[in-house]
Amino acid sequence: MPRQKETIAITTPHVVGDEDIGEIRNIVGFHIRLALGAVYRDFTETFAQLDLTQKQVSALWLVADHPDIAQTGLAQRMRMDRATTMAIVNRLEAKGYLTRSKSSSDARKQALNLTDAGRRALASAKRAIQQHEHWLKSRFNKKEVAKLIELLTRIHE
Repeated sequence: MPRQKETIAITTPHVVGDEDIGEIRNIVGFHIRLALGAVYRDFTETFAQLDLTQKQVSALWLVADHPDIAQTGLAQRMRMDRATTMAIVNRLEAKGYLTRSKSSSDARKQALNLTDAGRRALASAKRAIQQHEHWLKSRFNKKEVAKLIELLTRIHE
């Protein structure tokens, strides 16, 4: 019997009265986790109709920006291991969004490209991302958004 897909909630939404968190209020990682949970919830709601994950959208976008990209190049840009990247590429190929072909520059590699359906799916995803980004960025002014990106980049680079 097939296993049902489990929905994972990173955090639950804020409710009045949950402000008293004691000393943990000074733990940066705790606030990053809460922020990630809020961002993930909104992303999930925004993307519910698209049947795409964040990683799948990222892969489509990178392939669109880098035609003929090799799967290893995609993995490097997404900062993921090759096995996870292969699973994402396999799913996108099964949906009819990506094609694999022999690389013209290296016969050992396969080149990835979007299909017409992949371009349409990416266009829909970009509209959803604009909506999601508007929700997120509306909490900050332009200068704060630039600073936030700078600060978060320091963590992940």
